[in-house]
Amino acid sequence: MKLDPGFIWTAFIQLLSALPTTLLITVVSVFFGFIIGTIVALIRIYRVPVLHYVASAYVTFIRGTPMLMHLLLIYFGLPAILDAIAVSAGWSFRSASIPMIDFAFLSFSITAGSYLSEVVRSGILAVNRGQIEAAYAVGMTTPQALRRIVLPQALAVSLPNLSNTLIGMLHGSTLAFTVSVVEINAKAQIVATTNWKFFESYIAAALLFWGVTILIEKLTGLLEKRINVYNRGGVL
Repeated sequence: MKLDPGFIWTAFIQLLSALPTTLLITVVSVFFGFIIGTIVALIRIYRVPVLHYVASAYVTFIRGTPMLMHLLLIYFGLPAILDAIAVSAGWSFRSASIPMIDFAFLSFSITAGSYLSEVVRSGILAVNRGQIEAAYAVGMTTPQALRRIVLPQALAVSLPNLSNTLIGMLHGSTLAFTVSVVEINAKAQIVATTNWKFFESYIAAALLFWGVTILIEKLTGLLEKRINVYNRGGVL
């Protein structure tokens, strides 16, 4: 097999058109996953009756099963449920009208939520309990103490793990091609079929993912430095 460096560059340029889709899937899933994860973490920390067991089961099941399985369960199961509800209610809605990428958004958000719940929970537990008690002493409610004191510090502590989750979801976005979403991995296959140069096409895809990963690491490093300056009493 002879490597074609020229086609690697050609494929790289063509793959850039799929980059926005990959980034959109990653950002949306991490954003909503963070919201889900924060809610689940708080439910588990404060042991909310009944919901505590549901939250624990959710985290255990999602973390114990593959990401691809979550996507396939959503892709095949959700339309059947929605169509059954629509038929019984007499609605004209059908699941076929749902864009394929929405299944990826939902599935990956659920997946990210389980992992981020552990990240957020460990960050909250890392904050000194005395600070919460001090907040109560000055008249703050629990929501106020969480919003003003606990969560900002927990976010700072959790930043490296949040970065790892973001990178993991970026790489996991390649699974979206199984539901016909054209992200970087799917685009690499399409580009390669023009002349069957799959090796070069996948090298280009790997370089693109590597570049985005390095960018995330650099941005996280800069954010950590700013947070450390703030924690030392510096000026942002």
